[in-house]
Amino acid sequence: MNRPLVALLSGAGISTDSGIPDYRGPNGLWRRDPEAEKLVTYEYYMGDPEIRRRSWQMRRRAEALTSGPNAAHLAVAALEKSGIPVPVITQNVDGLHQLAGMPARKVLELHGSARGVVCTGCHARGSMADALARVEAGEDDPPCRECGGILKSATVMFGERLDPVVLGEAVAITKACQVFLAVGSSLQVQPAAGLAGVAADHGARLVIVNAEPTPYDERADEVVREPIGTALPRLLRDLAGQGRRLPDGL
Repeated sequence: MNRPLVALLSGAGISTDSGIPDYRGPNGLWRRDPEAEKLVTYEYYMGDPEIRRRSWQMRRRAEALTSGPNAAHLAVAALEKSGIPVPVITQNVDGLHQLAGMPARKVLELHGSARGVVCTGCHARGSMADALARVEAGEDDPPCRECGGILKSATVMFGERLDPVVLGEAVAITKACQVFLAVGSSLQVQPAAGLAGVAADHGARLVIVNAEPTPYDERADEVVREPIGTALPRLLRDLAGQGRRLPDGL
């Protein structure tokens, strides 16, 4: 494996400029509505039809499915397009890195994708858009069309394990990079948060860009509290100066 210059871990904070609320910030979803956490908790979801119905209604309103990439997502994609490899490890499920132009194969979605659905019985997969069309047509808890099982978002709910293959790839990238940028993540949700420590342990320069303090700030070489939409493009331009210049206009 070639040693990449930079690897990026992105959390909810990178998408707030796209209109997608974070979870644990001062105005985060869990602070505004603690009950909302039940809607994405596997045990509650599987055991309570009313939770599922509420979950489908929440998905109908989800900003993650209607928002577009912002300056931070575009800056990451521009660095990749300039010829400097920048593997992305994301805790987000919104798919905005890909919409910004990052090749899907270079984005590791630790927590899955809100743009798809999966059957909890036969594991058949489909698009979230198709499932939501069924909800709009009157199915308040649409079952799997293959086996009649319970459908869920193709995201990792609370109480579910991360895909070990995806996590393994993320750890390998983290160990190999020279610079590890943790952007918009509270670094509180394990095992994703632990990647920051893995990067530092393996000699990477650890840079944390986040509005609130994180448990890994003391281990970081640099902590940036500026808005991500301006701070990340600047950081990436600086990193690009170690290789080749980014395209004009970034």
